[in-house]
Formats: sequence, C-alpha cells, structure tokens
Amino acid sequence: MEAYKLWVRKNREFVHSLESLANGMTWLLPERFSNSEIVPEAVYAFLGIVSAVNQHIIDRTPGKYQPSCSEERIPWSLCISMLKDLETVVEVAAEQFYGKEGKWNFLIIMEFLKALARLGSFRDSGYEMLIQGGEVLNLKKFAEVPEAQIGGLRNPGMSAGQLHYLNGQIPPSLEGRAMAALNRFGDKARMVSDYKFLNNYNPAVVLKKPSLGTVLSQKGLFGMSFVAGEVISILRPLIYVLLIRKHGTLAWKPWFLSLATELTGFSLLLYGTSHGARTGDKLYSLSTPEKDEMKRRKLIWALYIMRDPFFTKHTKHRLEKTDKYLSQFPIIGFLAGKITELLVGAQTRYTYTSGS
Repeated sequence: MEAYKLWVRKNREFVHSLESLANGMTWLLPERFSNSEIVPEAVYAFLGIVSAVNQHIIDRTPGKYQPSCSEERIPWSLCISMLKDLETVVEVAAEQFYGKEGKWNFLIIMEFLKALARLGSFRDSGYEMLIQGGEVLNLKKFAEVPEAQIGGLRNPGMSAGQLHYLNGQIPPSLEGRAMAALNRFGDKARMVSDYKFLNNYNPAVVLKKPSLGTVLSQKGLFGMSFVAGEVISILRPLIYVLLIRKHGTLAWKPWFLSLATELTGFSLLLYGTSHGARTGDKLYSLSTPEKDEMKRRKLIWALYIMRDPFFTKHTKHRLEKTDKYLSQFPIIGFLAGKITELLVGAQTRYTYTSGS
C-alpha cells in the first residue's frame, strides 16, 4: 500500500489524466441508462471511488497542511465523495430489484448518510461553509492565521486572498464526466492548486475551532442565520426524497417544497453574510472560494428544469422540438440527437439531477 501511495504522489498529473480518460469512457459503455444494466454504473462508481482515494493520498502527502481533526480517521470529504459515487449504483440496483417505487427507500438511506457526513464536516470545520457539498476542504481559518504564527508560511508577495484559493480544487473524480455536470452543475473546471508553499507548515500551530455556542455568542443573529441556512442546505436533498416517496415524482408538491427549502436556506446564508456591515465582527466574512460556492449554489437551481414534473411537462417537449429542427443539419443534428438522448436518459436517474 505504501508503494502505491508513493507512486500516486510522484505521478499525480498522470493519475488525474488517466482517471479523466477512464471516467469519460464509461459514457460509451452500452446500455448506460438501461434499468437492467448495473455494470456500467458499478464501473463508474468504482472509478469515482478510486479517484477520491487517490486525491486523499495526494492531499496527505508528508509536509502538506493537515487539519488537526483528521489525523488518523477517514476525512469527511472522502466519505462524502464515496457516498456520492455509490448512490447511483444503489439507485440502479434498487430499481431493478424493488421497482421504481421501492428505490426511494434506499435513496432516503443514502441521503441520510450524506446528510450525517456533511453535518459532521460542518461541525468539525468550526461551522464554516461547506465547499462543493463538503468534498473540498475549507481552509478559511488556516488562511486567516497571522503570518507570524505560521512561521513564514506565506511566500513573499502572496496575499491572504491568494491563500483562499487553497480550497478551490475540485475533486478529480468530477473531472471528465460528461453528464456529471447535471449533478454538479456550475462546478468550475478542476484547478491544480500549488501546495508547495505549505511545506514549511509548523505542526505546533493548532487552529482552535469554535463550538456552536461560541459562534452564536460571537456572531449573534447573523451567526444563527448562517448556521441555520447551511443546515437547511445540507438537509434539503433528504427532505426532497422523503417528499418524493410520499407524493410521487410527478407531483408538484415535492418540486415546489424543495425549491422553497433551497431558497430559504440560501436567503438565511445571504442574511448572515451580506447584512450587518455596520456591526463589524458580527458579519460573516466570506473567502473567495466561499463566494464562488454561493454562485455555484445559485447555478444549481437550473437543475429544477431537469426534475419531474417540470421536465416531463415542459423541458422534454422543448428538447424534442429542438432536436427535430436541428436534425435537418447533418453534423449538428447528429450531435443534438446524442445530447438530447443523454439528457433524457440522465433525467431518469435521481442522482444525476439531485444537485446533492
């Protein structure tokens, strides 16, 4: 195992490229969207888990900054990535053996486990915003540590704002997945962050993370609003699948209540971060990656046009009309047909349009 870790760390760029190629090839597997075909999704999930583990190995390269809360146990970010990769396999297998109605019980379990992992990550981070749904470490507190305490960590000319880009790296398991953009709409292209300047990190510097009581007492109403908004955002997918199991996929109630829950959580986050400028430290100050995360969450709202009943009643007809019109043109028509086929096929899977 140690030899494999060493090889991954020495050949990280080659590993990322190989993972991207393999993930892209899974979309060429036959019967990708067939309810009776589990193998393609199992291969896809396996590759995703391998990618997440490889990224974890790279992130734990000796000399890199490691959060004090993740010394020996598996980090929350890796747990969340693995659960997201497994969820599609669970959905396909459950639908094959238990039917379209029975699969929702298993999806509820998966969303419950993801919610627990995200809540754990939110708590262990000191109640900082989750980046990419918890798959990327938020190093905001680390970037705020004074330079004198870090022992010359910052390079000359490097601003605090540049340090905020530490957590801008998207897990490599997301790269190269053509249709995974539906599930993670708005994610940026993977940035290869340079961690070399972290080699001088002094392990003696321990960043004390505030408790919930400390956050609420220091930030007051703004802290309460921020925490409530983030918790609502974490629980929204679980609420959505519970409503779908009760009312069905073609009912408007789950669709509207999910959207309302999402808007409520986002509004609370905005209140906790955008108001109270006159109160100084009562305001949550967002780092650059956190601002990007807020933009990403707004872009994810576009997935609502891919969810039933909106998709069946509106989006699908528009896609078919566009496909029929573009079919008159040889090359463009062929590409449009393939894109329409992929979109319609992906829409049948909850995990591709859940935004979870």
